[in-house]
Amino acid sequence: MANNLDAMRKIPPGIWLIRKIRGNDCSLKTHRYMVLLVTFIAYTSYHASRKPSSIVKSALDPEPNKTTNVYPWPIGSVFVKDEFLGENKDKFGYKGWEPFNGKDGTEKLGLIDVAFLACYSLGMFGAGHLGDTLDLRLFLTSGMIGSGIFVGLFGMGYFWNIHVFGFYLVMQMVAGLFQATGWPSVVAVIGNWFGKRRRGLIMGIWNAHTSVGNITGSLIAASVLEYGWGWSFIAPGTFIAISGILVFLFLAAYPEDIGFPCPNGPATRAEAVPCDVEAQTQNEGTAEGKSAPIRDRSGARRSVGLLEACLIPGVIPFSFCLFFSKLVAYTFLYWLPFYLSQTEIGGEYMSVKSAGNLSTLFDVGGIVGGILAGHISDKLRARAITAASFMYAAIPSMLLYRLYGNLSRTVNIVLMMIAGLFINGPYALITTAVSADLGTHSSLRGDSRALATVTAIIDGTGSIGAALGPLLTGFLSTKGWDTVFVMLMLGALIAGLLLSHQVVVEINEKTCKSMRSSSGQQSSEAPPSQPLLSDQR
Repeated sequence: MANNLDAMRKIPPGIWLIRKIRGNDCSLKTHRYMVLLVTFIAYTSYHASRKPSSIVKSALDPEPNKTTNVYPWPIGSVFVKDEFLGENKDKFGYKGWEPFNGKDGTEKLGLIDVAFLACYSLGMFGAGHLGDTLDLRLFLTSGMIGSGIFVGLFGMGYFWNIHVFGFYLVMQMVAGLFQATGWPSVVAVIGNWFGKRRRGLIMGIWNAHTSVGNITGSLIAASVLEYGWGWSFIAPGTFIAISGILVFLFLAAYPEDIGFPCPNGPATRAEAVPCDVEAQTQNEGTAEGKSAPIRDRSGARRSVGLLEACLIPGVIPFSFCLFFSKLVAYTFLYWLPFYLSQTEIGGEYMSVKSAGNLSTLFDVGGIVGGILAGHISDKLRARAITAASFMYAAIPSMLLYRLYGNLSRTVNIVLMMIAGLFINGPYALITTAVSADLGTHSSLRGDSRALATVTAIIDGTGSIGAALGPLLTGFLSTKGWDTVFVMLMLGALIAGLLLSHQVVVEINEKTCKSMRSSSGQQSSEAPPSQPLLSDQR
């Protein structure tokens, strides 16, 4: 009886209700699709709730005498000619907002970003260990609802007419701590449900939630901006809170929690588990699954400490590579709309809301880059070579975007999407497939409780770079955008160089494997010739 009650507590309410309605359980394949969908929506909402600050930057700290459109793209014009705001300045609320519209407004906006990202990166290390210790479903739900509350409170500063910088700083810092619960949790859940076979492609497609979240957040924030910039925070905050309820109802953090074996179990047939378990479940039903030798449920597993996780081969170099990779990616995430609104493109300026909407095309390129990087790394079986190659290719793509992006709208869009492809490709690969690979490394002896911890170490280190990039941009942009792009190109170069050792290791492994296969072919050809020699004697 006690075991039955414990099982019911682990089964998400939504899945329990579906079982009651259907009268039987769904297949393993169906549950996997559900896990992919729920975690995709979850992290889409995480990124959507981070985007408003970049959208409202030009509303909080506008450049004098630049026009704004009433309607965002695609309803209104994307590019509009430079005009004086006149009476519309007060009507649409783009005169700025104290304390961000002063001479140090840009620096304060940069500090807001770094406060959020610093708390996010520091919170990541603790969140990873907690995620491996606590119930992932409840942990993720709490983080999402908490994030929604504090993102919404930032926007309430508009309605409460708050002009104290400290208020907005604290709201962003607390929101950053809650946001840290997301990434280690969702990667751990995906790693628990899927083996290593085709992990790069699956996670590359799944990781599109990052760009979809950026796009969704931009569109939501821009669509309500004309009603007051506070709504640009409240709407995404509501979205992530509702998504948190969805996670609570339908997310099974571990296959064992609903009666399926774990693909990362101690058995060495991890790669064969997906097909075998699927067939066994369909043929024998869930009753057999309950009596099968399934590992302990999620609450009874041993977690791995931070130091032990750091000693896993590859964790440290990929962590520092992600530091510079996210420095570049998050600078674009937080400052690209501002850059577009302040840059003359084809002799015209964009409105604030149109710049936010157009910046989503960078993330469209990022979706393609994440999928492409995952697929290539699966085919080559070389994560480091793929990530380093993309980082090196990002350097000329950013240079071309800075030099020629202002020629016309078409050129800007094309170069922006190419830059997004190469910048977000390795960022997506390292934070998904690489983290999951290292989190289920052979040295862990199949203990998948290291997934969230390893993910937190890698992404937490990367998030320190994500905090540093926007902060430096806030200061360097006052000296000119050329300086900012030099910083970004140097960051991409260093990120690629940090993987040099891993690249050499992968090349050596492939060389040795090729030599062994060729020697194996030669030895297999030798036996037929030996009888001929004996016959001649």
